[in-house]
Amino acid sequence: MPRWRSSIGLKIVMAVSGVLMVLFIIAHMAGNLHIFEGREEMNDYAHGLRTFGEPILPHESLLWVLRLGLIASIGAHLWSGIVLSRRAHLARPVKYAHRHKARGESRGAYGVMRWGGITIAAFVVWHLLDLTFRTVNPVKDVPDAYGAVVATFAPERWPVTVFYLLALVALGFHLRHGIWSAVQTIAGPGPVWRRRGQAVALTVAAVVVAGFAIVPLAVSFGLVS
Repeated sequence: MPRWRSSIGLKIVMAVSGVLMVLFIIAHMAGNLHIFEGREEMNDYAHGLRTFGEPILPHESLLWVLRLGLIASIGAHLWSGIVLSRRAHLARPVKYAHRHKARGESRGAYGVMRWGGITIAAFVVWHLLDLTFRTVNPVKDVPDAYGAVVATFAPERWPVTVFYLLALVALGFHLRHGIWSAVQTIAGPGPVWRRRGQAVALTVAAVVVAGFAIVPLAVSFGLVS
């Protein structure tokens, strides 16, 4: 069996792909915050992403590199997670009474990651239809990124805002558990790295959730219009 298909190799694949997705999420969050600079600045930022490298590179080259890289990372993350989960299920030992608590904690973490992942996947599909392809967004003009964000989180579209915030909560739990697991996989299970991993995971999750949530909340309460 190739090393990358061993359990350790798959954990590394899951950790590395997770790190790449976290970097994408942080960059996306930072980009969203341009909305507080105003319509012109936000639209200039979005225009810069679409025209990066022109005329040497085709239109939206950077965006497609990022999109394909994200898709590849998600695919690798899901594949490695499914394979590892199946292996853990097949290798599960005979149930002993003193392992009930550990199994309960493991099932709880697995449930958070599984249902959180499903919620996030559903949100990503909606997000693409809403703000990338504008299929379900009132603003069809692609250059008007500012207008599209304001339109999608308008007070009368409060179910969209609620769905967005619920997806962020799922993302926060997913990030916290995923980053902590990645640190353990890469750095080992030592007590020092365990504490550091927990602190880093909680901090990153809190910053990402707050950074994304502030935009729809600001629009819904009229701070951005």
